[in-house]
Amino acid sequence: MGEFNLAGITDHTLLKPQATEKDIVTLCHEAQEHKFATVCVNPSYVQTAAKLLFGTGIGVAAVVGFPLGATFTEVKVAEVFMVKAHGGKEVDMVMNVGWAKSGNWQGVERDISRVVEAAHACGLSIKVIIETCLLTESEKKTAAEIVRRSGADYIKTSTGFAGGGATLEDVQNLKEWVGENVKVKASGGIRTKEFALQLVEAGAERLGTSAVLA
Repeated sequence: MGEFNLAGITDHTLLKPQATEKDIVTLCHEAQEHKFATVCVNPSYVQTAAKLLFGTGIGVAAVVGFPLGATFTEVKVAEVFMVKAHGGKEVDMVMNVGWAKSGNWQGVERDISRVVEAAHACGLSIKVIIETCLLTESEKKTAAEIVRRSGADYIKTSTGFAGGGATLEDVQNLKEWVGENVKVKASGGIRTKEFALQLVEAGAERLGTSAVLA
């Protein structure tokens, strides 16, 4: 797997709260230069990125209910529609981790299903972030099964904001649990090309990293 392929499955990500408009411009230029799959930004920068990348074939992904997943389902759904209206192509939603930890899996499933439905209704691809570093093995498995049933395009390991990121073991397990129809996106703590390639070998079909140029 060469560098070109690696870039082509990578979301060039900038989600820091202090990211400026100028930083987003730089992000988009880098994405064009290296042919990344998408840039992944906070919702308020979707329009800026979509304008800069128009006609380049590079998509704009935005995070939804980020980074805690604890906002109202209706707000997540509204964010999805706004991302679409502003020119985004993909959304990365955060599962309600607190509900998962409380064992309120019915609430988790309803939340994910409604947001996935909204994304697909307006033609967006959707990834569900389950925040693996905060979950037990059995919680990860339950979350993966819910994501599989929801029809989401991807399950994603991490926000990068909860202190832990993608591990090879998580990627392998998630791939097994979600089955053929859902892909795995590994994100959080991917700092070297070697680790990125190992994650791909473990089953990741998309990578998200803010250290991709390094």
